[in-house]
Amino acid sequence: MFADDFKDFKQACDSGDAKSCLSLGVLYYFGAGVKQDYVKATELYKKARDGGDASGCSDLGISYEHGEGVKQDYVKAAELYKKACDMGHAYSCTYLGDLYVGGYDAEQDFKKAKEYYKKACDMGHALSCIYFGDLYAEGKGTKQDFKKAKEYYKKTCDLKEQDGCDLYQ
Repeated sequence: MFADDFKDFKQACDSGDAKSCLSLGVLYYFGAGVKQDYVKATELYKKARDGGDASGCSDLGISYEHGEGVKQDYVKAAELYKKACDMGHAYSCTYLGDLYVGGYDAEQDFKKAKEYYKKACDMGHALSCIYFGDLYAEGKGTKQDFKKAKEYYKKTCDLKEQDGCDLYQ
């Protein structure tokens, strides 16, 4: 199965199909049907990003965040996550929020984290709704507000995420 996928993805990627470059990069990243190769995966994620694929941009950000196939660079990861987030990639908004919460290569910035978690939550990313609610519950980047936190836990529950339902209760 992977051999056929590899051949199809490679041919389409070589023809300029960004989504196929992303898919081929994922095969290399996980070593699915090919020898695992983070450098090759990163090259393919760059092609996907350059072709306008938000997931390719996001996966490239992950590579920079974790130093897989490239030198670890949180600033570059944040730039890529922001670009993918601006393209409507909810997970990237969450990853960017996580970088601000963690304070990687910068001061923690809960207000910025809140901004990106809310953006991802508004796109329907359930875990971001939890993280957004947590910031209200803990009073980080905002005034502590349990009612507002509960509102976002309910939204998470409505998105069928059990952890949100548990927190809502």
